[in-house]
Amino acid sequence: MADEAVENMLPKGSAKKVTIYLNQDTRARAEPLWSAVLGFLRSKHVAGATLFWADMGFGSHEQFRNPRSEYAADHRPVRIEFIDTAQRVDELLPTLYDMVTDGLIGVQDITVIKAISKDDKTPVPEPRRETVTSAAKMVQIYLGESDKWEGEPLYEAIVKRLRMMDFSGATIHRGILGYGAKGHTHKTGLLHFSHDLPIMISVVETPEKADELIRIVSSMMGEGLIVTCDVQLHRIVHEISAGGASFNEQPAR
Repeated sequence: MADEAVENMLPKGSAKKVTIYLNQDTRARAEPLWSAVLGFLRSKHVAGATLFWADMGFGSHEQFRNPRSEYAADHRPVRIEFIDTAQRVDELLPTLYDMVTDGLIGVQDITVIKAISKDDKTPVPEPRRETVTSAAKMVQIYLGESDKWEGEPLYEAIVKRLRMMDFSGATIHRGILGYGAKGHTHKTGLLHFSHDLPIMISVVETPEKADELIRIVSSMMGEGLIVTCDVQLHRIVHEISAGGASFNEQPAR
């Protein structure tokens, strides 16, 4: 099978595309003509052929054919396309002329840019990857959705500030039910829309940056809760250049 695939592979360069227009009901003895044509092309080891069913059309008989009309059941337009070298097409056309007694055959000059076989197992080198582990801190900030900072939601203001100060990232989690120090229950539902749902912002940073984050957020919050814990930061380093000089670093949290 591998030898046959290599033999049938189209080379890059000039080629020809053949398009054959038929009706679904046109027959070649005991089988539909489109089936006979495909069988002939396969027997001649053509690189590949495709059958298309048309949704609507008309031909030399000037009859509209579409899948919503009774006429379409017997006269639906079909199209067969295949591509091969000019030499192979010239060898096949005489037989196709004899087979297609009611239809149309068109030939176009084309250029094959690239042809790939599933049997082509040229190995693709995997990018180098390295995991760098270091000590870090996770900071979790708990506040309310209605909390404000200079006219905008506090959680949005905090994330904007962290982004401007080149923190590696922050994730906002919106709660659906909870209560805080005031004892008020905050929830959302089909019949109850709270405007003060619980919000939690999660950040993983180096210990030094985490301490800076706490100072910034503390100055912006009127009330709320900040929690920290020691974690291990695993930074995945992927090679993205052929020479290995450039890397893309993504922290895994």
